[in-house]
Amino acid sequence: MSVEQLKSRLGDCAKDTMLNLGTILTEDGAPGLNTVQIFGVALASAYATRNNDVSAALESEVAEKIDPATIRAAKAAATIMAMNNVYYRFQHYVKDEELNKLTAKLRMTIIANPGIAKLDFELMSLAVSAINGCGMCMEAHTHELDKAGLGKPGIQSAIRIAAVINATAQGVAINRG
Repeated sequence: MSVEQLKSRLGDCAKDTMLNLGTILTEDGAPGLNTVQIFGVALASAYATRNNDVSAALESEVAEKIDPATIRAAKAAATIMAMNNVYYRFQHYVKDEELNKLTAKLRMTIIANPGIAKLDFELMSLAVSAINGCGMCMEAHTHELDKAGLGKPGIQSAIRIAAVINATAQGVAINRG
């Protein structure tokens, strides 16, 4: 399935999402990001939605636009953030000083060595964290992106991509059948 076919499945209730989906996957629609970053963030976001149709459409769309290492990194970002977002969201909400002092004891070496540019992996991780709703992780990844000099427009673009991909998954789920 292609992104165009996916858009056709959104229905009238998601016309804005359909139009936004057409815009965010371009450099003009995602200021501050290059094509590889745009498609990497979109793919990681698709995986984070857990919607197989959206994931398949994005996989098809990016197949010739990004390299296999970026595709693996998108999968890794969605997977590691699924774990970290639960753990760190718990810490954030519980606010138990004694619990927060304990070592996480969770393996997460992929973050230090993702196999692609660190900045690109941070963008993917930020987008997935936004979909998963982990404020603590969003703050950490935004800080790293700021420190790397990405700029606010690039950070906003990553979040916009995540928002539209998440809305696309919702629209596809609503209009299933």
